[in-house]
Amino acid sequence: MSYVLSFSGGIDSTSLLLKLISQKKDIYALTFDYGQKHSIEIQFAKKNISYLSKRGFNIKHQIINISDLVNILESSLTNNSIEVPEGHYLDENMKSTFVPNRNAIFSSIIYAYAISIYKRTKNQVTLSLGVHSGDHEIYPDCRPDFYKQIMESFKIGNWDSENIDIYLPYININKSDIIKDGIKSCEMLGIDYKSIYKNTLTTYFPNKDGASNGKTGSDIERILSFYNIGIEDPGLYTKPWKELLKYAQESEKSINS
Repeated sequence: MSYVLSFSGGIDSTSLLLKLISQKKDIYALTFDYGQKHSIEIQFAKKNISYLSKRGFNIKHQIINISDLVNILESSLTNNSIEVPEGHYLDENMKSTFVPNRNAIFSSIIYAYAISIYKRTKNQVTLSLGVHSGDHEIYPDCRPDFYKQIMESFKIGNWDSENIDIYLPYININKSDIIKDGIKSCEMLGIDYKSIYKNTLTTYFPNKDGASNGKTGSDIERILSFYNIGIEDPGLYTKPWKELLKYAQESEKSINS
């Protein structure tokens, strides 16, 4: 069976990639350049593909350029006139980071790719995305109902859809559990999880090297997720761990107070 993975280069899709490798799946990974400000994530994705390939894991990886979308999508992740907000994910201003219909666009492309792979191989093909429960609050295109409905639409609109399935193992779990799952896969594969997660990009506001100041909602979620499992985040930051953690914890307290 083949798996088509939407692979951003972040923690979630990278952990899912590791999971599929550990399950000995035949993997086709697509990374999308949609004009995002944090497009350096594409280079991070390529780094981990290279790292894994050198260790004998074969992943068919392609970069899909749909960057002209930046001219029509209104989001702080694509529009240079809108600043990426700082603060916790649950802050109201974080909704500006929602990219309209992004996961529907990605899912449509990987579904079409899955149909095409089936036509060539005559083997069952499964779509896979690293969407998770932490995204449900502000990203409606990460919710279970969305995928249930969109898959029904895809099936109605295509021949051979009975040969296409979907695999969303993280959709009802949080990022801490995703990281634990990724570390478990690394142990099974005999690779260093620190090297893998150092080559993941989560921040919406990286510098030219991909390092973060730790202040965007995606950063805070990531930092607290590592902290909650007793591990220091090996990702690239411009500040020391203690300072990053303090800001993240204060941001979380402000939401809960």
